[in-house]
Amino acid sequence: MIFNIPSKQILFIDLETVPEFESWEDLPERTQILWEKKTQFQRKEDISPEEYYYDKAGILSEFGKIICLSCGLIIDNKIHIKSFYGSDEPQILNDFNTLLNSNYFTTNLLLCAHNGKEFDFPYLARRMIINQVKLPPILQIQGKKPWEIPHLDTMDLWKFGDHKHYTSLDLLANIFNLPTPKDEMDGGNVAHVYYKDKNIEKIRSYCEKDIITLINVFRKMRYEEPLERE
Repeated sequence: MIFNIPSKQILFIDLETVPEFESWEDLPERTQILWEKKTQFQRKEDISPEEYYYDKAGILSEFGKIICLSCGLIIDNKIHIKSFYGSDEPQILNDFNTLLNSNYFTTNLLLCAHNGKEFDFPYLARRMIINQVKLPPILQIQGKKPWEIPHLDTMDLWKFGDHKHYTSLDLLANIFNLPTPKDEMDGGNVAHVYYKDKNIEKIRSYCEKDIITLINVFRKMRYEEPLERE
């Protein structure tokens, strides 16, 4: 299936997310209680709700937020990237919608992300609804099973039906002899860089490296040569 999809039909995306509040003490009391209930079966006995919040809140859409959304396109055999980032999540989401509604894209546009069906696509859709940003048709995937979602997921493609198998983007980059996108930081550092270092540009750069890697991993899966950024 992936061999016949025109490259111009695919929009590659990657999200960077952080806990919605920097400090546990900043959470409303009701939210703290709901967080404790939400994570009670995920936490080990010796890990408090507060500790778990710092580690995991960013990856749960009800308790996190998007601070960077990078999009990649292949145009004339070059990678073109546009990033929406900063502290204003509704603006990020509205700007992404504006991009989707531009004249470049057609109704048969496909999104592609690594672990997108389990993370990026549902997270993005939920945060749009939470922020009351109109959900674009491309993300109206409520009620669909992962295999019914038409979008592309490089981790899903690599599974070949092995649904217990997890492979990171960095590992795929390694086996395909592509540069690592994790040379300066990784996903576990994003919240610290955002809240403590206040270095959103470093996060943007990291997110864009993931886009380049994502595109070239996908190309390797199609037996195509890697591309460079324009």
